[in-house]
Amino acid sequence: MKKKFSILMALLLVVALGGCAGDTGESSGDKSSSATGEPVYGGSVVVGVQQDIDSLDPHKATAAGTKEILFNIFEGLVKVDENGSLINAVASDHKISDDGLVYTFTLRENVKFHNGNKVTAEDVKYSLERASGLLDGTALISTLKTIQSVDIVDEQTVQVTVGSANTELIYSFVAAIIPAGSGEDAEGTPIGTGPFSFASYKPQEGIVVKKHADYWQEGLPYLDEVTFKIINSPDTALIDLRGGSIDIYPYLTDSQASELKDSFQILAAPSNVVQALFLNNAEAPLDNVKVRQAICYALDKDSVNEFVMGGNSTPVSSAMLPTLKEYYVELNDMYGTGANIEKAKQLLTEAGYPNGIDLEITVPSNYEVHVQTAEVIAEQLKAAGINAKINPVEWNTWLEDCYNGRKYQTTISGITCDATPGYLLTRFQTESSKNFVNFANAKYDELYVKAQNSLDLKEKADYYKQIQTILCEEAGSAFIQVPPITIAMKQNLGGYKFYPIYVQDMSTVYWTK
Repeated sequence: MKKKFSILMALLLVVALGGCAGDTGESSGDKSSSATGEPVYGGSVVVGVQQDIDSLDPHKATAAGTKEILFNIFEGLVKVDENGSLINAVASDHKISDDGLVYTFTLRENVKFHNGNKVTAEDVKYSLERASGLLDGTALISTLKTIQSVDIVDEQTVQVTVGSANTELIYSFVAAIIPAGSGEDAEGTPIGTGPFSFASYKPQEGIVVKKHADYWQEGLPYLDEVTFKIINSPDTALIDLRGGSIDIYPYLTDSQASELKDSFQILAAPSNVVQALFLNNAEAPLDNVKVRQAICYALDKDSVNEFVMGGNSTPVSSAMLPTLKEYYVELNDMYGTGANIEKAKQLLTEAGYPNGIDLEITVPSNYEVHVQTAEVIAEQLKAAGINAKINPVEWNTWLEDCYNGRKYQTTISGITCDATPGYLLTRFQTESSKNFVNFANAKYDELYVKAQNSLDLKEKADYYKQIQTILCEEAGSAFIQVPPITIAMKQNLGGYKFYPIYVQDMSTVYWTK
């Protein structure tokens, strides 16, 4: 397999991410805000976020809303930039053996933790062994379970041996590098290498980070301090924006953006989120595939797009982002993007429910996009004889009951993607800890493993398309759309960048003169 894996890896970066900026540690392109004025150093900003964090330990954090904040505190050997390109971070260079089984990382010189200590090969070894489960048998990051050994070659070089070749594995090395032996303290006193260091955290209030003066990337960050303030309702967000107590607020609905457009910068870009009416396949009557299919037919995605997103979303019918073009398969014709009420009623009758069914839609109340979507969908389902009751809950309740506990019937939320095509699809494997919809299909599981193991990109893409089709045919959930991400930002702020992953990168944000 001489040179085969290296060539395939290069191709994967191109087709999956739409271009690569190389491994210099510098981002390419400009996807920042359009604010005019010269950047100034110093000052602070308050960013409104929609949920409390679930862990300060970067290897244990689950929620996307936590990871968007921790991105500023922690870094891995590599990281993704705003163009979706993989760049080096704590590492200055990395190489993958021809057979794809050995990863060699050269550490960047003079990278310092927030405690002032220089990052060493021992820190890298400890971090990877902890995340992969080699340290104590418990893998904290499932994709790293394939690591067989982490060996220190010299003070600046670490070699990682894995059990099987996987063209997507390099993206898992975004796993945070933390000081050796600090795992037990990571939750209370998080220490990383990112542009900002942890200052304080108050549950249900927010987290404060301060500038890391010794940050390795020259010239960054601009700000001295950033506060991520938890905003529990969309009405509160609008009040805080207008009152000046927050400076940046992401994830606006179309109506909110219209209200704020005259007094704030309104910026928008495609998101990396697939929104769906998630169906708990283990709960009656949703354990009947015909009931799930009936729900898919009863949905009018076009109306959801118009009412909630102002026509700016992209309808989807499975868990894959259309931007990953080589791996995405268009399946919207299977159920249609408009409602087919007669087909929905027919399937319900065949399933034994000629008089319809009752459903409960649990929705995290802090996400106005999901709340509005639930309201629209509940009205749509009535036409097919599906009586849907909306159950708004706080974020922590949703996370505990729906995501972790799987104690729900249906829920509207979004699942986020990293930079690999398999990330969204792995959560529908039968035994996946992320499979909160309890989808179970042996053929799906078999094809997913084949996709992961394939080094032929065309073959890999075909496997991914097949499992998307299975997920759609079996109506694992009622997938709706990829919504845009829309933010409000004060007029005299600049440097905000959109990412193809779920982060709020404050390192490039600045006040203008």
